Amino acid sequence: MIKKKIVIATGGTGGHVFPAYSLAKYLKNKNFSVKLISDKRGSIYLKDYNKLNLVKISSSPLIKKNIFKLFYSLFVISFSIIKSLFILLFDRPSLILGMGGYSSFPICFAAFILRIKFIIYENNLIVGKANKYLLPFAKKIFVSYKELEGISEKYQDKVVEVGNIVREEMINSNIPDHHTANFDSLNILVLGGSQSARIFADELPKIFRKLKDSQIKLKIFQQCHNTQNDQLSQFYKKAQMDFEIFNFTSNIIDYYSKSNLVITRSGASVLGELVNIKVPFISVPLPTSADNHQYKNALFYSKKGYGNFLEEKDIKNKLFDLIVSYFNDKLMIKNILFNQRQHSDKDIFENLNNQIEKILNEKN
Repeated sequence: MIKKKIVIATGGTGGHVFPAYSLAKYLKNKNFSVKLISDKRGSIYLKDYNKLNLVKISSSPLIKKNIFKLFYSLFVISFSIIKSLFILLFDRPSLILGMGGYSSFPICFAAFILRIKFIIYENNLIVGKANKYLLPFAKKIFVSYKELEGISEKYQDKVVEVGNIVREEMINSNIPDHHTANFDSLNILVLGGSQSARIFADELPKIFRKLKDSQIKLKIFQQCHNTQNDQLSQFYKKAQMDFEIFNFTSNIIDYYSKSNLVITRSGASVLGELVNIKVPFISVPLPTSADNHQYKNALFYSKKGYGNFLEEKDIKNKLFDLIVSYFNDKLMIKNILFNQRQHSDKDIFENLNNQIEKILNEKN
């Protein structure tokens, strides 16, 4: 039996790359021939994964700050489209899946030129610029939630709600359900996202020390950039606090399992993982995120009752009280966990497989 070829285009942040990898692994097990295409930045997140058919291309957002950066970005994008054309001409895949972000644009646009079907995926609550440019030419746009903003009425028939594409281990986790309201200490996991939030390293340790001084027992697991290791370690040692510092890890589920509260940026992938793992969280949107998408993600998840969100400007004045409320208000924790348990993406890969098969079987 000849395997149908699928190309998955990803890159940039872990929020785009990890879902792409999970989908690639699943489709490979479904007897598809799968190739992953990523930029250099995205490939860093895949270095611990073996047996990947991975091809690297260059990528760049469209930079309009000045004429020189505009020409440079146009050159990189054009070069990447040309390279993508050669890749697709050589491979002749049946379908392309673009996982969002500017790094998926060249391969999807090349697919359009060669009249190869392609699908785009959007897990944020507002359509990203690359996906907005590609939408008129895409066969479908798979979305995590139907509440997605930014799609005009004439393209609504292309929208397919599939759920969150999260790492399989998050959905099929064997973590015991110990994230209950009955705890006598806080195990706080801090996730700064791909950019290892500087404000998390500068301000959160002071708030944690204040919590310790208030006789709240806590342990801190803090993800940070390696340039922040010494700063954080010295602070926590001086404050005589129980802590663990780590940099990027592909095995984040171990830290989820140890935590009963997570403070995180508001990328769609990490929020989707936390809801599936069932861990209460406080999300702090990156103020400079494109189209303010992290704010929209955080607001949506908060309205669903899956966690709380706090704007970065309010960290100094409001985060301490919010964490104290997590420790003291057991009803609030019970409500968050109840709401999270109403949500599951366990059928996501089966849904995707069915949709992909349907599109592949269509004549045009």
